[in-house]
Amino acid sequence: MNRASAFCLVCVVCLTVSPALCQQADDPVPDGFVPLFNGRDFTGWKVPEGDNGHWRVIDGVIDYDARSEASGDKSLWTEQAFGDFVLLVDWRIKETPYLNPRVPIILPDGTHKLNERGEEIRMVVPDSDSGIFLRGQPKSQVNIWCWPIGSGEVYGYRMDASMPPEVRAGVTPKVNADRHIGQWNRFEITLRGERLTVVLNGKLVLEEARLPEIPARGPIGLQHHGSMQDGAWTSPPSLVQFRRIYIKEL
Repeated sequence: MNRASAFCLVCVVCLTVSPALCQQADDPVPDGFVPLFNGRDFTGWKVPEGDNGHWRVIDGVIDYDARSEASGDKSLWTEQAFGDFVLLVDWRIKETPYLNPRVPIILPDGTHKLNERGEEIRMVVPDSDSGIFLRGQPKSQVNIWCWPIGSGEVYGYRMDASMPPEVRAGVTPKVNADRHIGQWNRFEITLRGERLTVVLNGKLVLEEARLPEIPARGPIGLQHHGSMQDGAWTSPPSLVQFRRIYIKEL
């Protein structure tokens, strides 16, 4: 088969099977990394018991509709635990049907801007919310959301008033590097000991941020967020997709 014929065959497969699958197939695993997601099923992952198909694989991506019926933890976790690593993961927010009326203005030190009465200034933002849990601990979550501060912050540490000021400032994004809603983004997350660095779409968001008392090892999780009542969202839902999840242990 000549090169032109091979190219045409690839085109036919992409048109008849799935462009997303073909795009993943053409994307080689980076040197030194291993895939955590095979693009076909949840091998290597723990689907929440009672989920009833709300976490699913569609066209080579992990798709979530934020409506898991699990009675307990609704997040998706790896079966394997990890210590130090570099994690690559593509993600995108599908849509933002919920208007979040409680979004603060976050200052560089991680605190919230106040008005003349000492009250937090809040704004309304179309919002969806998810994240990457590190070492089995929801507190050490690299956020995915629509807040103006941008994705990549570690909310659990930033909002912990018992943490030293330098810790709260360190987990606050240096830049909003998110692409538009519906577009794919890529995290490069490096965790060594209790030090976290996050690069989003090629831009440094967190650099050597300290996460005191983070466990030495634990699984990686994809976060569920959101609740619904009478057919309407009452908090930002995890209307997200994930693909190309690779890890390199250090």
